[in-house]
This record gives sequence, structure tokens and C-alpha cells, in this order.
Amino acid sequence: MSKTEGNKIKFIPKAIALDTGGTMTDSFIIDENGLFTIGKAQSTPNNESNGILNSIMDGLSYKNTTLEESSRDVETLVYSGTAMINRLLEREGNDKIGVIVNAGFEDLHRLGRALQCWIGLDYGGRLHAREHEHPDPIVPRKQIKGVRGRINFWGEELIPLYKDEATKAIEELIKMDMESICVCLLCSYMNPRHEKAVARIAKKIMKKKGIDIPVILSCEHNPVRGETPRLNSLIIEQYAAEPSRKQMINIAEQLKKKGVDAPLRILTSYGGTISPYHQSLIPTMVSGPIGGMIGTKFIANEYGIKNLVSSDVGGTSFDVGLVMEKYVPTKWESSLGKFILNIPMIALDSIGAGTGMYVRYNDISGRLEFGPESAGYKIGVCNEQSGVETVTITDCSIILGYLNPDYFLGGAIKLNRNRALEYIEEQLAKPFKTDPINAARGAIDLVEIHMKNHLNGMIQGLGFRPENYTLISFGGGGPLHVAGYSRGLKFENILIPEWAAAFSAFGCACAEHSYRYEKSVDGVITTDGRMNQAVSMVLNATWADGKKKIIKEFEREGRDPSEMLFRPSVRIQYLGIFDDLEVNSPSDNLVPDDIWKLARSYDDLFEEVYRRGTKSPELGYHITKAVSEGIVITPKPKLPEFKEGSKDPIEAASKGMRDIYWNNDWQEASLWEMEKLEAGNIIEGPSVIEAPATTLLVPPGYKVKLDKHRVYHMEVL
Repeated sequence: MSKTEGNKIKFIPKAIALDTGGTMTDSFIIDENGLFTIGKAQSTPNNESNGILNSIMDGLSYKNTTLEESSRDVETLVYSGTAMINRLLEREGNDKIGVIVNAGFEDLHRLGRALQCWIGLDYGGRLHAREHEHPDPIVPRKQIKGVRGRINFWGEELIPLYKDEATKAIEELIKMDMESICVCLLCSYMNPRHEKAVARIAKKIMKKKGIDIPVILSCEHNPVRGETPRLNSLIIEQYAAEPSRKQMINIAEQLKKKGVDAPLRILTSYGGTISPYHQSLIPTMVSGPIGGMIGTKFIANEYGIKNLVSSDVGGTSFDVGLVMEKYVPTKWESSLGKFILNIPMIALDSIGAGTGMYVRYNDISGRLEFGPESAGYKIGVCNEQSGVETVTITDCSIILGYLNPDYFLGGAIKLNRNRALEYIEEQLAKPFKTDPINAARGAIDLVEIHMKNHLNGMIQGLGFRPENYTLISFGGGGPLHVAGYSRGLKFENILIPEWAAAFSAFGCACAEHSYRYEKSVDGVITTDGRMNQAVSMVLNATWADGKKKIIKEFEREGRDPSEMLFRPSVRIQYLGIFDDLEVNSPSDNLVPDDIWKLARSYDDLFEEVYRRGTKSPELGYHITKAVSEGIVITPKPKLPEFKEGSKDPIEAASKGMRDIYWNNDWQEASLWEMEKLEAGNIIEGPSVIEAPATTLLVPPGYKVKLDKHRVYHMEVL
């Protein structure tokens, strides 16, 4: 809301959305009219609340107010971040995890599924086994114990649980000083009897020993089919997600001290939000990239774009997601760091490739390599105060002239180009017997080609071509690298929002306050409809149960459940195919004839998403899950709108000239201040458009136009 004070309008925030990356922390703050301000600060991984408060203060400073002055008006507070996914990609999580599985399945985590070794590759990569690569296991084999006992697919006990083996397994894990024990037994989603028996045994043993180690059961955290993804989800929960719980609670407490009464909610992988006190945090693993996907859908709707591919370049990861026919697909079996998980997730995939990635020469292979570690908020060797001694991609960009060392975060952090040049010469140029400039450009080429292949693979994996899509680039490093990783891919258009650095936080602000519950139902729709009555009864009962759970969650937060909009849906597929899609139900109280409406909705959606696919309704349909979602509407941002003027920028926007290295030669590039460019301006390359939070590189042979919403459109001349 805005209040008038004299002739000035006072900005009073109603919603604050946060995105903490490995390098920067962004805040996106809006009032009830949709007006917004953006804040940015250096991330503080050891205590994220410091970076968050600094970012909020930075954003509010542009509106001449402070958090203390307006904190009581904040109604919505949403967090997203990359700390958890970075922990997984960089292998820096808590690996003191014990695992109990069925005897004979001790190698399940190590072997994985075949899909894990080619996921994310393009068609050629999937076809040829030489490119397949299994992810390194998170839990060592010695920490995985097997016990005999078996529940079958129908939930019947075939072999009783060998309790003596369970006792021995637990005692061995306790001796190994495990900090948590994950239990994942076959078909426990149908009958949790054996898993709960293991938990009871564990509690008795721990009580005698006077210790308390969390025992996590798959039947309680993710009771769905698929043993490999179910086990992976449990392990990654403890390895990468659970270590962030204290951070989340601390953020909520620090904001409370500043007077923000709104409860902190964390964006989930399916686009909803949950409390930091929720028993399972794994749905929040990719909350940062998911914010970008929600923002991508918002842009698709505002611009009327049917097919939009998002690309998010952060300090550590490169995240890609697709919006098809304005439909954002949600998968219940997704991947993170090449591990298959069974958590509902807006379809995207992440790889370790970002501006903070370490670049090294491998003495054994004689090749240049990057990652998986990242300097993160320390930036690189160019940051003398960081203590970093290994070259990063940012260091390479500095010496090539793409970044202004005196304008990082608006000059808040001074970077040393000469230091970066010295380290690149020693660590990269000398081993390759070349000069540091070519070595730096080669490192960036390597990362951008990796990004490009991942981007192209995601699109072609669905049977489409880049020509069918518009690309949107964001993240702090997106505008800097988009020309490189899109080179040769003929997208319909390339969009770069001026607020690209805070785009994921922008997406959080677009998200609804919601809870989502899923349950396997396995309903079959036959061509003669003879099972429609039974299917409708099962769906109605499942939705009713889900609705009760959602109401309890809102009541626990102090929300009035009457504000909730209940949205029932189903996951459905043709009988005989492997992938399902989600369609909304016309009601949560279906009659048998309504089942045909679900089938028709699926037919229409299938044709939109898989235009080159073949529909097969004659086989019947399989309803895999019933989905319950409760939503409370929250304030939304509005795109800024300005009248487009001259294509030539005003003189005040010019910052002079600087040499940049492109196509094996130095080029004199014009420099521009991003916020001083006006709608309608066209900038041709070679140019560099600078802002405190990001840098847009326009290479030779490219140009960008700033539209009325302050979104840049890039094209190749």
C-alpha cells in the first residue's frame, strides 16, 4: 500500500520474496498495488539472515523507508534459495547417514536406475553409452545395512521381518556414529508395518543407550512407488536439506525481531510453500530455481508466449525448465544432481555450471575442467579478501573485459583484475602453453558449451527444437553468458529482464500461498466406463482426506481456512505409456459421468504438450494420483510499463568505452548504465550494459532492444 506524506507516496511493503544464491541474496518487495523494489546483497552462507536483512534494507532504501518502519504491514514472507541444491552439487552435505534396506538391496543406492546415467543428455548422448555416467553415491556402502523381510506389491506380508537382523543393523550404525538413520523397505508405501517395526526397535535400543538419533521412515516422508527414487529422496533429505533447517528457523526469528509478524514460508519444488517446521524439507531443495520457473510462467502469460524455456545462471548451478503451451509440467519423479527423486517438482533440471565455478588444469588428462566446487559468495581470486586461491569463471570474465572490477555490487566490493590475470597465467595458461587471455576465453567456452548442451538436450528430449521456443535468461550470470550458451540455437526470441538478477525472488512473489498433498490411487478408466463409479468414489474420498490435512496446516499457521481455494486434480496417463500429466478436476465431488471430463481434459493437454506424439484413448486411462491443493491468494507484482521512445539512448546513459575479447580479438565496446536506458532504446554490439547486480554482454553481431516492460530482446544481426 502507498500512503501520501505531503507530496510523496510512501512505499509500504505487503509481500517480501527472498532468493539466497551461492553468491548473492536478492529481495523482491511489493506493495498491494503491485509496485516493487529490488534489493541485493552479498550472501552470508554461515548465517543467511545477515545477507537477507542487508538485501531487504538495500531494496527499501530506494523507497526511502526501512524495515523497522514498515515491518508490521508485511503479510507475506517467502524464502527461496540454492543452499540445499548447492550442497548436493558440490558434495558438501552431511554424509553421516545410516541406511537400512531389504537384504539383497544394499547396493540399490550405488547402482541406481539406468535412467540416472543418461538423464539430461540429448538424443545422441542417450543413444551412445560412452556418454553415460553414474552419479557418485552419497552414502558409502559400509553405512548401508540389509535386513530380511518382505511386503509385496499388494501390501501383503510374504516374509516376516527378521527383528534380530534389524537390531544388529541399528547397533552397528550407532557404533559408526551416524547422525540419522533412513529406513526404506520394499512396498512400504502399501504397508508400513516393517518400517515402523524397525523404528520401534531403534527407539528401544537408543533408550537403553541414552542417545537419540532421528529415524526417518520412507512410509511417512514419501509413500509412493519407486524404490530407487524413494531411497534417494530420504538420503538427500538428510544430506542436503535437513542441514538448512536451523538456518530457516534463524531467518524467521531474526525477521520477527525486526517486527515482521508474517510467518516465513519456503517455496517448494511444486510451486507451493511450507513452514520451516514442516517434518520434511526435501520439497524445498530447489526452491531458488523453482522461483525462476514461476516467474517464467508469469512472463509467458503477460507476453502471450506459448513455449518458453527458462535458463538461470547462478554462481554454482545452471537450471533449465520448460513452459509448453503455457503449461508448466509437474513431475512426481524428477532429478537433482543426476539422482532420481520421487517428489513432485516443476519440471526442470540443474547442473553444476555457474560463474563461481573453479577452473583447473588436470595434470593427468591434460584437460581443462571446472567444478564441482564453487567459490560462491567469495567470487574468485580477483576478490583479495576472499582467501580464494583457485581461478573461477568470474576471474576469466574480469580479465576479458566483460565485467567492471570497480562496479561489482555497485562498487561495494572492489575486484583486482591484475591478480586474476596472474593466477590465470600460472594455473591455466602455463600448463597449456598459451597466454592467459586465450586460456580464460577457453574456460568460458567450456562452461558455455556445457550449458548449451544441457539446454538443447532438455528441449530435444521432448521432441522439440529451439526454434519452437523463446528463451528467457536470468540469474546474476544469465545476461553475461546468454549470448554464449544460446549461440547457434535459433530461438524465436531471447528475453532478458532488467531485474534478471532478482528474477527468482520475483517468481517467489508470483507464487501462491498453498499446500499440496498427493496420494497414489491407481484408478483405471476403461473405454466402456464400467469402473467410473468406483474411480469417482476413490477420488472423492482421497480429496476429502487431503482437504482436511490442508485445513489443519492453515489453522496451525493461524490462517482462516475459509480464505482457502481448494483445487483438486489428478495425474493421468494412457494405459501402457510411462509419463503422466496433471489435469484439474471440475469438482472434488465427482459423479461417474464426470470421469469422462477428466479423460477429455487429458486428451487436450496431451495433444498440446506432445504435438508429435500419438494419442491412444482406445487403450483406456490410468489415474496414477489424486492431488489436493489449498491456495490462499497473495499480492502479485505488476510489470513496469513505460512509453517506448527513441531507439537511440540518451547521452547520460553512456559510460564510455572498454575493450572486450571476442572471436579471438580485442573489440572496442560501448558501455551503458542499465537503469538509465529508456524503453525503445536499441544497443548494438560490441557493448556492455552494466548494473550493480548484473551485466548484460552484447557481443559483436548482436543487438538488444529494451521494451516497455524493461525487458531486453536479444537477436543476432
